[in-house]
Amino acid sequence: MAKKNEKKPQKAAERLNYGEISRELKSGGPQRLYLLYGAEDYLREAFLGELKSLCLPDGEDDFSYRRLDGRSLELRQLEEAVNAMPFLTERTLTEVRGFEPSRWRDAEADALERLLSDIPEYSTLVFVQDAGGEPDQRQKSVKAIKKYGRLINFTAQGQSPLVKWIGKRFAALGKAVTPDACLALIYTSGELMSGLIPEIEKLGAGVRGDTVTAADVERMALRRPEARIFDMTDCLAARDFDGAARILADLIAMGEEPIVTVAGIGTQMRRLYAARLAIDEKLGPDFVKELYKINYGFILDKLMRAARGFTLGALAESVKLCAETDYAMKSSSVDDTELLRDLLIKLAAVSAA
Repeated sequence: MAKKNEKKPQKAAERLNYGEISRELKSGGPQRLYLLYGAEDYLREAFLGELKSLCLPDGEDDFSYRRLDGRSLELRQLEEAVNAMPFLTERTLTEVRGFEPSRWRDAEADALERLLSDIPEYSTLVFVQDAGGEPDQRQKSVKAIKKYGRLINFTAQGQSPLVKWIGKRFAALGKAVTPDACLALIYTSGELMSGLIPEIEKLGAGVRGDTVTAADVERMALRRPEARIFDMTDCLAARDFDGAARILADLIAMGEEPIVTVAGIGTQMRRLYAARLAIDEKLGPDFVKELYKINYGFILDKLMRAARGFTLGALAESVKLCAETDYAMKSSSVDDTELLRDLLIKLAAVSAA
């Protein structure tokens, strides 16, 4: 019978230390049961690759490796794969892609638990959830995996490890990169490695010199909508209303859904409200950092600077305007794009008052 894992699964809010779990895997060897999930699919696939290399040192084959579709998986199929004897290797590996815990309920979940409790010593079973999906740990099937195996949440990395990783990716392309360029890239293109890789490759190919700078990032990197919205509120704080209008026009031209843009502006206005409140009440930046789980110091500094460009009353009114516009988009027949443009006009008027 498979033993319970002695290590506790990481908490949802805990940031994954990939180096630590990689070292644990290499030193302790493969366990019999895993559930891999989380937003950082690049690291998830890297860990899965390491797991495969240890279980199947000569590579995948038809005898010791099986990949199953979790959406149509049947218990009998899974049982046959897990209990199959290894051939010309010490271990077998069964990979279940697109695992959907909600499919396994009541009697099926009980049968699944019986299978998971008795995985052979020579077998490793790994369930993989799609990026963005998070298992509901109240479900029977997830409880069973947690009981007999290990759940690993592949989170986005913190500022220091992510900056180091970006530097290594550029070095592999024969380029150096300045620290402020790394931060600019995280700001413009996001913190997920799978999204950063194409931007790093684009910059590596497009920058003529030996070093990638923040100016290069500003000029060439794709700016995600969240960064554009941050830029827009920066313009409002600086009373650059023409700049804010240009950014909104860009978002509309990019095909961003107006209701999604309004939600993004509302989120940013709430963050700015909290930052302004922290300034006025002398609560300190850590109050905002903890409240909104801001993991990057430079983004927190940028938020605090922008908040100084508004009054607390103006930000409270801005939050209200965003909520009213969101409601109007969901309940009225007025064109959403027009409502979005009207919102920017109202936000500009409140900021200027």
